[in-house]
Amino acid sequence: MSQAVRVSLIGNVILFAVKAVTLIVVNSLAVATDLGISFVALIVSVLLYYSVRLANRPADFVHNYGYGKVEHVCEAMEGIIIIGIAFAMSFQAVTSLVHPGHVSSPFIGCATSALGILINVSGGIYIGVMARRSASPAIRAEALHYFLEAFISASITASFIVIMVLLRTGHEAVAAYIDPVTALFVSVLIAVPSFKLAKEAFFKLIDSSIDEPGKMEVMKCLAEHMDKYCEFSAVRTRHAGRKKFIELKVILPKDISFEEGHAVAKFIEEKVAASTPHSEVLVRMEPCRADCAIVKDGNPCPYMPHRR
Repeated sequence: MSQAVRVSLIGNVILFAVKAVTLIVVNSLAVATDLGISFVALIVSVLLYYSVRLANRPADFVHNYGYGKVEHVCEAMEGIIIIGIAFAMSFQAVTSLVHPGHVSSPFIGCATSALGILINVSGGIYIGVMARRSASPAIRAEALHYFLEAFISASITASFIVIMVLLRTGHEAVAAYIDPVTALFVSVLIAVPSFKLAKEAFFKLIDSSIDEPGKMEVMKCLAEHMDKYCEFSAVRTRHAGRKKFIELKVILPKDISFEEGHAVAKFIEEKVAASTPHSEVLVRMEPCRADCAIVKDGNPCPYMPHRR
C-alpha cells in the first residue's frame, strides 16, 4: 500500500507540473479542467499517504475495530471534490460556448496530453496491481482515478488533433468551439464515476455489508460444515477499509459441554476467515431450544450421536 501511494504521489506531481506548464503555453479550457483534476489528485495522494499509515494502525481502546474506515473517507473526499470541479468547469464551458476563444499552440497541447496518457496508463496498471494485492479500497479508487485521467487525456488529445485539422483547412470559426465542447464532455465524464465513487464510500461509512461474492463465500463455508452445528442465524457483515467484519450465531445442542461448543465456534471462525481474505470473524454460541421436528417426534438429536 505504501509503495502504491508513493508511486501515485510522484505520478501526480509530474502530471500537475506538465499540465500547469501546458496551460501557460496553451490557452485551453479543457487543459484547465484537466489541471483542476490533477490538483485534486495531488491533494488526495497526500491525504492517501497519511490515510494508509493511519489505516494500518492496530485496534486500540478508542477505536476497537481499527482505523480502516479512514480509507472510505479518502474515497468520499476525492469523489465530492471532483464533482465540484466538474460543475464549475461545466459552467465555464457553457460560458465559453457563448463567447468562444481560440486555442494557442494546439500541437504542444496535443503532445503533453499524449504524455499524460502514457503516465496515467502506466501508473494505473501498477497501482491496480498493488490494489489487488492489498485489497485496499482507497488504493483501488486511486487506480481507477488514474485510468479515468488517461481517458480524459485521450479525449483532450483528440480535441487538439481536430483543432489542428480545422485550422489547417481554414475552419477557424468551428475550431473555436472544439475546446469548450471538449471541456463540457470531460466534465460530464468525470462527474458520473465520481458520484458513484462518493456514493459507494458513503454507504461503506455507514456500515454497508460486504459484496455479494463475499457473502456467498460465507454461506458456502457454513453449508460445507453443517454437520458441526444445528443451525446458524444473525449473519452480519460490514466493511472497514480493506478489512471485513463478519458476525454470526451457531445453534448448538444444549447438552454438549462448554468446551465442545467453544471448539465448534472456533472451528467455524477459522473456516469462514480462511474463505474470506482480510476478515475478522466472530461466532457466538446459542443453545438449541429443542423445538425442531426431529426432537418433537421423539427421535434423538442427530448432532449428538455419542449421546444416543
